Amino acid sequence: MPSKLLLTFLWLFLMASCKQETDKPQRNISSEDNSPVSNSVIKPSIIGEKDLDAKLLVTVYQVKESEEEAKDYSDMVRIPGGEYDMGGDTPVGFDNMPNTALPQADELPKHKVKVNAFWMDEHEVTNAQFMEFVAATNYFTVAERPVDWEEMKKQLPAGTPKPPGENLLPSSLVFNYAPKEASKENLNNWWTFERDVNWRQPNGPGSSIIGKENHPVVHISWYDALAYAKWNGKRLPTEAEWEYAMRGGKKNKMYPWGNEKTELGKHYANHLQGEFPYSNTVADGFDRTAPVKSFPANGYGLYDMAGNVWEWTNDWYSGKYYFELNEAGGVADNPKGPDESFEVYNNLEKKKAIRGGSFLCHDNWCSGYRNSRRMRNTPDTSMEHIGFRCVRDIK
Repeated sequence: MPSKLLLTFLWLFLMASCKQETDKPQRNISSEDNSPVSNSVIKPSIIGEKDLDAKLLVTVYQVKESEEEAKDYSDMVRIPGGEYDMGGDTPVGFDNMPNTALPQADELPKHKVKVNAFWMDEHEVTNAQFMEFVAATNYFTVAERPVDWEEMKKQLPAGTPKPPGENLLPSSLVFNYAPKEASKENLNNWWTFERDVNWRQPNGPGSSIIGKENHPVVHISWYDALAYAKWNGKRLPTEAEWEYAMRGGKKNKMYPWGNEKTELGKHYANHLQGEFPYSNTVADGFDRTAPVKSFPANGYGLYDMAGNVWEWTNDWYSGKYYFELNEAGGVADNPKGPDESFEVYNNLEKKKAIRGGSFLCHDNWCSGYRNSRRMRNTPDTSMEHIGFRCVRDIK
């Protein structure tokens, strides 16, 4: 179990984002880590690379692209290019919903965006797919590596004391339902930083992915997702591509399925029913992750774009980026995100945008299953409800 000191660090990070359910302490590869990887050093193109951890990037650069995987387009969908209005929607009759169920400040103003056609994985990367990657490359995820205190403390208030060494061992964040009397505002009541938690043991030490090969892989950092994408001859999607794909061809709708509210009895995605974060009625059939393709595809034939697990994008997160795009005027042509991260609450933390919501999302907390909902995390974050999918350019 984590010490009170480490939980204090966790609290600092989580509350810095003001109800951002996905934040956690910065984690970095230890200087003692010598995880074997292949010899290729081809570098992917990364905007704002100066704000990334150089030691973690080395492990990504050294992953060699698989020629066989790079030719495989099975389980991918060709997304047609086009223009759309990116940003928050509030349909008629929705303005009486909780504020957390409606567009947030960083989802506005709506602005016009053009994206080129691209290929996208039809579902989230599964445990089985990630297992193939690890078997081929001997890659170790960030959650399987020790924390580098020298890197971690850069994103903490000056003078924060170093935690005991045992609290810098490989760990990740696991969700637990909070006691009824506990405040949901204190994220320590429902997130636990646990040792030996990773994609192989997603629900805690002793858990397993046996029988869950077709579930989305979780406890994946942005670096891990980038490494997998490189091996597959793919890349991570931009935020603009992700939202365009999630909308599935529907214009100015709240959800990928349209404007039907989530409490009306139909289940279009895996998210929490009940009282967040205290209980889950499991009305949709799943307490945590669901096998991919358990819910209907959207208009482009993509599954689980809403719910199941949050998904990494390639873009840095900036709370003022939409304002800047709108001020520029015209149509943003294939925007690739800001040059650097901007976080209103704690700009020491440099964060990547994540999209789509998870099995924990609820109207009274984050409503991540909305088309325009934005969240963010430091790129070394790993949690029980974060995964990813990849894209390819049209050649």
